[in-house]
Amino acid sequence: MIAIGFLAVCPLLANGAENRPTLTIYTYDSFASDWGPGPKIKKAFEAQCQCELKLVPLADGVSLLNRLKMEGKKSTADMVLGLDNNLLVAAKQSGLFVPHKLDVNAHSLTLPGGWKDDTFIPYDYGYFAFVYNTEKLKTPPKSLNELIESPEKWRVIYQDPRTSTPGLGLLLWMQKVYGDKAPQAWQKLAKKTVTVTKGWSDAYGLFLKGEADLVLSYTTSPAYHVIEEKDNRYVAASFSEGHYMQVEVAGLLANSKQPELAAKFMAFMMTPAFQQEIPTTNWMYPVIDIPLPEAFIQTAKPAATLEFSPEDVAQHRSSWIQAWQNAVSR
Repeated sequence: MIAIGFLAVCPLLANGAENRPTLTIYTYDSFASDWGPGPKIKKAFEAQCQCELKLVPLADGVSLLNRLKMEGKKSTADMVLGLDNNLLVAAKQSGLFVPHKLDVNAHSLTLPGGWKDDTFIPYDYGYFAFVYNTEKLKTPPKSLNELIESPEKWRVIYQDPRTSTPGLGLLLWMQKVYGDKAPQAWQKLAKKTVTVTKGWSDAYGLFLKGEADLVLSYTTSPAYHVIEEKDNRYVAASFSEGHYMQVEVAGLLANSKQPELAAKFMAFMMTPAFQQEIPTTNWMYPVIDIPLPEAFIQTAKPAATLEFSPEDVAQHRSSWIQAWQNAVSR
């Protein structure tokens, strides 16, 4: 872990709070929302340092990388929080990030498979799943194949893989299960698709309004309804093929105006003060060993974890997205 002196990073400026340094972080909208982890994490970090934490929300993880590529070296962001394991190589290839220099594995990681990347650090993980309302859908699909092949006219909402990390996750999930036959599977799923949204928040919001029978989300999403609403109606369908894993990450931008402050925040992300907010605000698994709510303990993890290497994703992502576009536009 980087050892940075408190005064070196966050000097108490004599001119008052208005002169505090500002750390600007690009993230996704649900993270920065009032009900997300952003406000609590902002308060906790600012309590350690005479500085301001500014969270800039964008639609979803893929949108973050697209925005950074568009802005290039002119970006006002110091770091980004919300990319994932499927975007590591593409993000590195942009040339916009620098190594974090943290000993991530010194924090007793509970992340399946550990972590070896020297540019990005993990801060949570989860498994993609289709969530449904048990009062409206009595017999959900038991596999991805059944969802697609069944004559049942299920109404499905998922996210665009060009702008959304869950959408990209479904693209890879489909590719992992169907391989070269994925385009035909996409065509069949298109007949059951209500809409494809730009990001997760839009998709889940439409689902809660009753616009779909199933929505692409996470195995842990029902824990929100149990803990916050005391509502047991929502369940993640368990698929026999397994579920695709997502690891969300953060990275330092090379042109940050506050590199030391950004490095301090990266270290803060691996502490209980940050990680304890993840389960009940971001509704994902923390990456270090902290107590979990009962609703998480009762949530069964997939029997099989599906995943492509970041290198495989980088090599094939564009062609797989093109195949998806061609299939759903027919």
